[in-house]
Amino acid sequence: MNKKAIFAGGCFWCIADKFYSIDGVIDVYSGYAGGFKENPNYLEVKSGITGHKECIMILYDDNKVSYETLVNIYFENIDPFDDDGQFIDRGSSYQTAIFTNDEKEILYVKNVIKTIEDKYQKKVEVKLLNLNKFYLAEEEHQKYSLKNPDEFLNEEIISGRKDYKWIKLN
Repeated sequence: MNKKAIFAGGCFWCIADKFYSIDGVIDVYSGYAGGFKENPNYLEVKSGITGHKECIMILYDDNKVSYETLVNIYFENIDPFDDDGQFIDRGSSYQTAIFTNDEKEILYVKNVIKTIEDKYQKKVEVKLLNLNKFYLAEEEHQKYSLKNPDEFLNEEIISGRKDYKWIKLN
């Protein structure tokens, strides 16, 4: 059955790229969630005036890949202890969050957060938020790393995300 997972992990171009090649991931969409303005645009979200975070929505086949696997990949590609964005992207629109209303998913994420906090003796700053609406970002932000590989590689290097692995859950 096809399901959705929505993660905010800083720049949506960077976090989306980590999921394109995962078996069972059908598609990855860049967008915005968590704010109060209807149909926000990139400049509004980036400025922080809408309350949204840059997010990705992963459409996946849960017969091939589990929600738990996607969450683990997410945590391996963010700094879970940073409360003001990710890497060079700073501010509320780049803060980390997982959006879900599913009780089983909420419980799993809470357990992951506790595991990380126990292991590293630091507070995890990833917010667990209810999903109200997800707005697709503009077309130029969709599959950015696939459409602009050279520019994306430069972005990853400059941002500090290239070959970055913060934690391993296993």
